[in-house]
Amino acid sequence: MADLTADLGFIKLKNPVIPASGTFGYGGEFLQFFDLDLLGAFVMKGVYTDERGGNEPPRIWETPSGLLNSIGLAGPGAEGLTKIIKDVASKTSTPIIVNVCGGTDEEYLEVARILDVMKEVAMLELNISCPNVRAGGSCPAQSSSDTRRVVKLVKENTEKPLIVKLSPNVSDISSIARSAEEAGADAISVVNTFLGLALDIEKRKPVFKNFFAGLSGPAIKPLALKIVWEVANAVSIPVIGIGGIMTGRDVLEFILAGAAAVQTGTVNIVEPTGSVRIISETLELMDELKINNLEEIRGGLKI
Repeated sequence: MADLTADLGFIKLKNPVIPASGTFGYGGEFLQFFDLDLLGAFVMKGVYTDERGGNEPPRIWETPSGLLNSIGLAGPGAEGLTKIIKDVASKTSTPIIVNVCGGTDEEYLEVARILDVMKEVAMLELNISCPNVRAGGSCPAQSSSDTRRVVKLVKENTEKPLIVKLSPNVSDISSIARSAEEAGADAISVVNTFLGLALDIEKRKPVFKNFFAGLSGPAIKPLALKIVWEVANAVSIPVIGIGGIMTGRDVLEFILAGAAAVQTGTVNIVEPTGSVRIISETLELMDELKINNLEEIRGGLKI
């Protein structure tokens, strides 16, 4: 039987499948569907310092082969989240990753510091790329200099491994990824959602109050694969691939493009047990193709 271990350098996961932030709640919501110990890891929903209500509805809009979302990162705030983390961690041994958000450099740092002291948190994912907060919110992933500044600030003041989540809505994501690496990032996760627009033809207005929203799902997979390949060839730290992963074959395609692990998103919304199915499919396909372990094909794309 194939070995599904995913080696990120700073941690080894039992398998490469990690439900992504914003699609998996805080983990506990999925205990009614399956044992969280089956996952490689999971990312809790993004959190700011204070409690947030999120964007006005509608927040989700189905598209062909995907979803547009404009949730707005509603949440309990960092201190409120600590209680949830302790409760969920008592029910699973799977590594917990928390998605760290901020409207300012200082807020990113404050949230990271609150979570950094928690033994229940295995890793932090620095979300510098949210596509659907209102104008004026922080999105450092739009530039190399802003990325370098925020990543350096957080990394120098925390001890946990730091994954930096980047935006695809930029002209040169490779240079931004290199800036994150130079600033101390332990891994890069790509991609966050692509900006899209949904229109209400009857009202002749945009569907979402924030106008644009984030597109995810199978529709973005080819775009995400391209970016994962580019970033994996631009940095020496591990890359976690995200974007339209619905099957075990999708997982292996991202590994082949250079990813060390993957995050599943839309599949968790449309099929609550989807991530577990994907793990089984990945193992079955590896056995069928006589792939002994992920390292055999990681980054092995023939050009």
